[in-house]
Amino acid sequence: MLAFVVVYREVFETILFYAALWAEGNGLAMLGGAAAAAVLLAVLAWIMLRYSTRLPITQFFSLSAILIAVLAIVLAGKGIAGLQEAGILGVVPLTGVPRIQMLGLFPTTETVLAQLVVLAILVGGFWLNRRSAVLET
Repeated sequence: MLAFVVVYREVFETILFYAALWAEGNGLAMLGGAAAAAVLLAVLAWIMLRYSTRLPITQFFSLSAILIAVLAIVLAGKGIAGLQEAGILGVVPLTGVPRIQMLGLFPTTETVLAQLVVLAILVGGFWLNRRSAVLET
């Protein structure tokens, strides 16, 4: 569910970005980018289908799940920071926490708490998944 929300948020943000680009008259560049992306996707699909018997697909999905989990933590921090910048949420400064925008880490209690909650949910989910996999064997 969390992964779906994270991906849905990114897609929605991308659509808004594309709508703004299109409104500025960059339609031809956008169509060229879409065509290049479609060609690249076709090439990657061909490579995956041709060499999929050699790919460690379980390891691939494990690593992609970890990447999505990290992205969820980063987006939780950035989302809360965005709400704070908009004045919707209050700001309680937190000393000793660096500001690393790329990681979504901001020195406020709300952002760190949100990231810790998401981290706890993810750790619990990974633990339950591993536990059920062990019980099945």
